Amino acid sequence: MNNRNSRIRNFLVLVLLAAALAGAGIWYYQQNTTRKTEDRYRTQNIEKGTVTQTVSANGTLNPVVLVNVGTQVSGTAKKLYADFNDKVEAGQVLVQLDDSLFRAQLGQSEANVANAMASIELAQANEARMQDLFKQEYVSRQELDQAVQALKAARAQLALAQAQREKDATNVAYTTIRSPVSGVVVAREVDVGQTVAASFQTPTLFKIAQDLRQMQIDSSFAEADIGNIKVGQTARFTVDAFPDRAFNGTVKQLRLNPTTQQNVVTYNVVVSVDNPEQLLLPGMTAYVNIVIAQHENVLLVPNAALRFRPQDGERKARGPKAKDEKREAGGATVYIQEAGQAKPVRIKTGITDNRVTEMLSGEIHEGDAVIVEERGATDTAGSGPGSSSFRVRMF
Repeated sequence: MNNRNSRIRNFLVLVLLAAALAGAGIWYYQQNTTRKTEDRYRTQNIEKGTVTQTVSANGTLNPVVLVNVGTQVSGTAKKLYADFNDKVEAGQVLVQLDDSLFRAQLGQSEANVANAMASIELAQANEARMQDLFKQEYVSRQELDQAVQALKAARAQLALAQAQREKDATNVAYTTIRSPVSGVVVAREVDVGQTVAASFQTPTLFKIAQDLRQMQIDSSFAEADIGNIKVGQTARFTVDAFPDRAFNGTVKQLRLNPTTQQNVVTYNVVVSVDNPEQLLLPGMTAYVNIVIAQHENVLLVPNAALRFRPQDGERKARGPKAKDEKREAGGATVYIQEAGQAKPVRIKTGITDNRVTEMLSGEIHEGDAVIVEERGATDTAGSGPGSSSFRVRMF
């Protein structure tokens, strides 16, 4: 009897022990499954903030007014009065050309003027004499007319000689080259002893920036972006010389002359820049971002969430409905976790800064978590100890 009771008691203990082990196993499985589901996706919360949309392009910094100083006469540079980076005033002498030949021509012209004046004096005396003789009927009308014509011709020769003298005097003055504006010499392209020829086109001797405190950026924007750019918009830019500093400017002009290279159409957008410290120099490359829209206190969705798509197996499990999702303008799909699965949610989007996107409407709210990345998936067969079944999908 005692042996029988002992066997029954031992049997009950074994049953209870087996039930406890089974319960522990079920609990462990559920906890492990839940943890793996939570670890499968990386999520990020929907938050409110400010989003700024920009368009970008490269450009070159230039002075607002850059004057090319040339010469209207040919000659040899005799003396320089300005060099690189010199500040000059309007009318200041920059370079003196050798004027020996021009002064010789001016002397010849002055001699011609004196000769023409002498001819006039003779012609006037002859004309007066012929007038007296004509009154006394000693000469004919034709002889009087010839004397009058000779006086007029002498006066014309004087005017011609005087014009030539003025031309030669002007050429002498042109040998002294002066600055047409006040500014800074940014380039000098002539040296002492160099011969400059002004035969077909005016050679450039100096380049003078009128005011380096005011600069402009000449940038090329694609035709896809030009419709969003308006005069007066804010522009931000950086330069390689100061990589840790951002500068501001304002869109000044959209030039209507397009440039086409390899079937790509671009437009020159001029950005006005204040340069009070004169840190920005002509010719620097500027990396320009023009602000075309800015919205504050709006719901922001990470762009990674908009790019995320579940793996093929899970997409098939959601059925044909996923294939029939509409792609209307401004619409997008994000995914949230529900019962361990990725559930699609349609939202309407606004502007973006390529990091976050404005959400205009949808069935998710501030603080909700959206999936931004699938870390990996572990299959059932490989869930035991020592298993190395682990897949990572990159987006």
